[in-house]
Amino acid sequence: MAVRTAVIPAAGMGTRFLPATRATPKELLPIYDTPALQFVIDEAAQAGCTRVVIVTSRAKPSIENYASAASTDKVAVSVVYQESPLGLGHAVSCARQAVGDEPFVVMLPDEIMGDASLTKQLVALYEQSGKSSIGLKRVTAAEVSNYGNVKVASGASGAESSVAILQVVEKPKPADAVSDIVIIGRYVLSPKIFEKLEQIKPSANGELQLTDALAMLANENALVGVVSEITRYDTGTPMGLLRAVIEIALERKDIGPQLNSWLKEKFNK
Repeated sequence: MAVRTAVIPAAGMGTRFLPATRATPKELLPIYDTPALQFVIDEAAQAGCTRVVIVTSRAKPSIENYASAASTDKVAVSVVYQESPLGLGHAVSCARQAVGDEPFVVMLPDEIMGDASLTKQLVALYEQSGKSSIGLKRVTAAEVSNYGNVKVASGASGAESSVAILQVVEKPKPADAVSDIVIIGRYVLSPKIFEKLEQIKPSANGELQLTDALAMLANENALVGVVSEITRYDTGTPMGLLRAVIEIALERKDIGPQLNSWLKEKFNK
């Protein structure tokens, strides 16, 4: 079945960016002149999605206002609400009625990719294998505990290779890591994920973790991934946002040459 719908969880309050996020949700903070959320919507459309469902909070009405103006002739954008902040797994489950009994993409809006190639690969892998497919990357041992960590079957052949996933662990301590491969914020999920989300138990902080549902799929040999080296900006952190603004602006023809000249003048003294 073709993958037509993208789900973007956007209910978090963005406390790392206070006081700015008292007025502007973190998903609408600009990357030069374009809200971060728009990059993800555009990526979904480039990957072939015709529907985008944003899961947001009623405390963030500007997300709904933005969504109402973001639809184009290529993609329809709508919102559903996560009434309580109960984790990424719960946010995904809030989109169940909107998604229906179809596969769908989950795209974390505080991870901006350099292009749509990874999402396209994951869609193709799902359509080929029928298994939920997730984006992966290799990191240093010090970084593993910041991510969902996976153990993969032997035989992976380097960057951009597809792998069978044997085990999923949520943010392990460095000593407990199962590999140097972690999950990044692009997933193509079978509608079976909703059944798994109903079965998982809340974590110690009361949240429903998507990784727990993914772990159940891995145990059933129903989870695969792509190990990618795609350019990726973590705009959920202040430093990541600044890096995205500078690097993306440098690539722009309208401002890039001027910014590059200024940076050279500023730092080559």
